[in-house]
Amino acid sequence: MSPNPAPIFEKLRAFQETAALKSAIELGIFTAVAEGAATVPAIAAKCGASEKGIRVLCDVLAVDGLLLKRDGRYENTKDTKVFLVRSSPAYMGGVTEFLCDPQMTEAMFRTLTDCIRKGGTVMDGAGTVSDDNRIWVKFARAMGPITGMSAQFIAGHMPESGALKVLDIAAGHGMYGIGVARRNREAQIFGLDWEAVLEVAKENAAAAGITDRYHPVAGSAFETEFGLDYDAILLPNFLHHFNQESCGTILRKAYAALKPGGRVFTVEFVPDEDRVSPPISARFAMTMLFTTAEGDAYTFAEYDAMFRNAGFASTAHLLESQQSVIISTK
Repeated sequence: MSPNPAPIFEKLRAFQETAALKSAIELGIFTAVAEGAATVPAIAAKCGASEKGIRVLCDVLAVDGLLLKRDGRYENTKDTKVFLVRSSPAYMGGVTEFLCDPQMTEAMFRTLTDCIRKGGTVMDGAGTVSDDNRIWVKFARAMGPITGMSAQFIAGHMPESGALKVLDIAAGHGMYGIGVARRNREAQIFGLDWEAVLEVAKENAAAAGITDRYHPVAGSAFETEFGLDYDAILLPNFLHHFNQESCGTILRKAYAALKPGGRVFTVEFVPDEDRVSPPISARFAMTMLFTTAEGDAYTFAEYDAMFRNAGFASTAHLLESQQSVIISTK
């Protein structure tokens, strides 16, 4: 087979796909189609855009597999119907506010080469994990709606009744702890995060009707006392921001805060040992290289060693959707 430059070309222009999807979400293209606008004139009228612009955008979305086009009419795919129509309970269009934030996208184009030379972020301070970084408020507001599957998965491993004390570290939107509280009406949830971020978690707790059982704990996970006698501790998408020594500090604190037999539920992007599969988890290492001083995408063997070094008796690796759930028992 002859050498083919097309894959290289496609990677170099892939940012256009991101921009097209972002614009489609902002314009409400998928919602307009779901509401019956199937032709260029109808979509343009509903979205308040030019017919030429809508024709070009919708055709590109069809090329990219995000719309279907038949006889000049557009339809949503199964995925866009569920995740990108604003009336859908699983709508995830808000993630653009975080994933496409200029602090991330523009800076990555400017500085990634320097990050690679250095081996970590060249942002000021500790990057996105600097104290009280307001990007996590955006994260909490944007990412909460797409945690449903993982949150339900974790809640399914908790008892449905009986007193339950749960600490949610780096709670963000709070949906993991809230998922547990929805399943168990006696569960008390302690959400630890920066004060501004916890405002989002408190809003979500109120919407879920568990305000009286949701207890915000403002501060840094490294500096704030966890308390004692927890039945479970949640660590959703937190450890990857730090080096293994810092992860060990958190895990030892978690071990001390748990009851005997208590469990830690960790949600993470976990690449295989080859570090090139599965693709989403493998690529996540680049995100950590760019945004943190010493973070990484760790393999399960590395997590298993971290938990065992912190005193945990056993650790199990369960795959859930695009991320892994790791359950470690004291």
